[in-house]
Amino acid sequence: MTVLRCRRLTARLGDREVLHDISLDLEARTIAIIGDNGSGKSTFARLVAGLVRRASGELSVLGLDPETDAADLRRRVALVLSNPDAQIIMPTVAEDVALSLRPLRLSREERGRRVAAALERFGLEALADRPAHDLSGGQKQLLALRGAFVREPDLVVADEPTAFLDARNARAVADHLLADTGHALIVVTHDLALARRCENAVLFADGGVVASGASDMVVDAYESALAC
Repeated sequence: MTVLRCRRLTARLGDREVLHDISLDLEARTIAIIGDNGSGKSTFARLVAGLVRRASGELSVLGLDPETDAADLRRRVALVLSNPDAQIIMPTVAEDVALSLRPLRLSREERGRRVAAALERFGLEALADRPAHDLSGGQKQLLALRGAFVREPDLVVADEPTAFLDARNARAVADHLLADTGHALIVVTHDLALARRCENAVLFADGGVVASGASDMVVDAYESALAC
């Protein structure tokens, strides 16, 4: 399956061009997006998730155009951000999980099954009635992840999901993201250990792609450039 295909893709923020002439075919199940701050990584992730409109060029995500097929794309793609507080809305853990399912209009039984399964998968079942904003940073990020996975998406786009976590929680979040539950993953990250665990990687610099391919090869190229 082709996760993403783009040709001569450009994007602008205000009057500034932040992505230029991006052409990619991404077919691996797990893909890391790496590069320096300001290289265009997060803008690219938001284009893929349909949050930013392209200025020119072609873009297909799971065979859909993020602009003309926006509703279908929202049903099939889930976004995870670096700050879980931006995604936690409801008072309790269980209520916040259930909120993610509201657009799917599931039966009460199916909604309850998915909530219970999501809480168990992420080790949050004992915290179901806990106030969501009283959780630790690692628990909050796991709660944000469950909001993505409870919908059973075809693609998860994660933008720096381990940025504010200690090593133990970062590893737990990475394990959940990379586990094969039938979804593809595009993860923007400065965590090069996480990037190496992905099948493929794409290296951005100055708004363009400078390397794409097997993750070890691309991460090695990035680390060599950093040493210069």
